[in-house]
Amino acid sequence: LLGEHAVFYAEFSHLEKTLPTAENLDQVQAQAALLTAALESHAGLEDELLFVSLESYLSTQSGPLAVMRAEHDEVRGSLSRLPQLQNLDEARDLLLHVVALAREHFAKEEQILYPMAEQALGEETLTQLGSEWARQREVALK
Repeated sequence: LLGEHAVFYAEFSHLEKTLPTAENLDQVQAQAALLTAALESHAGLEDELLFVSLESYLSTQSGPLAVMRAEHDEVRGSLSRLPQLQNLDEARDLLLHVVALAREHFAKEEQILYPMAEQALGEETLTQLGSEWARQREVALK
């Protein structure tokens, strides 16, 4: 999951450079659709694998897990509004807002949640989670 962040950072940088000068709503919405598919896949794996595994160690009602899930919902909600937008400036601004949200979210995961997971779950569980991540990614590629 951490390695996937590096790919997203490259995409975020590209969007931050190109969206401000985008002149076509269809282009912005196409970029949004690509980002939506990628972020949904990534968040789904986090939700299903990592977050579920951490529920035994962390509260689901408050704290890091609750924050991470709320942020996933916020990103999903913002992305779901993009296809309905008919104004180029609104679409561009919302997509750039999503990029900023995702950057902030990833920073929290990298600085707080992932280190907590390493400490709480142990090497054996992390290895199993990594194997399941790889299996699900392999299936997605077929």
